[in-house]
Amino acid sequence: MIKVKKRKFLLLAGDGVGPEVVGEVKKIIKWLNTNRSLDFEIDEDLVGGASYDKYGTPITDEAYYKALESEVVILGAVGGPKWENLEFSKRPERALLRLRKELKLFANLRPAICFKQLVEASTLKPEIVSGLDIMIVRELTGGIYFGEPRGIKPIDNGERKGINTHTYTTSEIERVARVAFDLARKRKNKVTSCEKSNVMEAGQLWKEEVQALHERDYKDVELSHMLADNCSMQLLRNPKQFDVIVTDNLFGDMLSDQASMLTGSLGLLPSASLGAKNKDGEMRAMYEPIHGSAPDIAGKGIANPIATILSFAMALRYSLDLDKEADALEKAVQNVLDDGLRTKDIMSKGTKEVSTSQMGEAIIAYLQK
Repeated sequence: MIKVKKRKFLLLAGDGVGPEVVGEVKKIIKWLNTNRSLDFEIDEDLVGGASYDKYGTPITDEAYYKALESEVVILGAVGGPKWENLEFSKRPERALLRLRKELKLFANLRPAICFKQLVEASTLKPEIVSGLDIMIVRELTGGIYFGEPRGIKPIDNGERKGINTHTYTTSEIERVARVAFDLARKRKNKVTSCEKSNVMEAGQLWKEEVQALHERDYKDVELSHMLADNCSMQLLRNPKQFDVIVTDNLFGDMLSDQASMLTGSLGLLPSASLGAKNKDGEMRAMYEPIHGSAPDIAGKGIANPIATILSFAMALRYSLDLDKEADALEKAVQNVLDDGLRTKDIMSKGTKEVSTSQMGEAIIAYLQK
């Protein structure tokens, strides 16, 4: 049974622009507590390179246990050139993998939505991306990123061999497919399952198990199967053919990054990593923007906080069942974009550039209205 303190948020700002964008979410949480009589409790800790610099590890046991006790974890970003030469186990990204694995966050939800105000920011033609709304469901705790054996070892003739193992079980596939089918029922009722069943046995198993689950429990949902490389091509050719895409850890990593760029900016897109619900309907979850730490702009006050703010909106919706507050926050973001306010990454002719904090303040101003 998951034992959590209700309404407890752990903010792990991380590296680069992480502290700046998470700082805007912290302001919104405090505003909601004051103006909507909510009872969110905020705790904070270090993660990634910031944690390594202070403690010699990308995440301390104390920070990890705080995550276990929290209903929601908000993560900023981890990593950067400063830590690239660390041994693998000490790199900032290992904190992210540990949190996903130990919290059993097996389903990653990454929406790719093209905001109507930013259609021109996409590299694709407006008619291709206008109205785009895709949800990619990526399996997060299995596959090649976690499979054993793994490592680098010496072999004959002075060469070395790198080993990673791609493996999945029926239960791992079924649980993430259920998330996709359930989401589709609330959207356009269509799921595309992606794998490489033509060359990988694990891909063949994936296809068979998703199909079997569909025939057993989700016949009302339209299901199609697509090879992952074809899906990559189709995302550029005709992305609006998709509603919900479900895929494994490796392909999900790549396809979701590709889909995100259809929208014009990484700075706009949120994500949610969800665990299984217990018998009381509680689950662990972590929410984060999909952009990286962007060390080249860290500390300049120009980072786009919208992806992190929308990640918080996903937390309100999926973890706390506060749909009204989530709707209001998402509407506030739309209103600010309608007003022509833009951070540097999404500037265009006729719009007004604002800083990270000014964007956050403008969104709060619309919440007040």
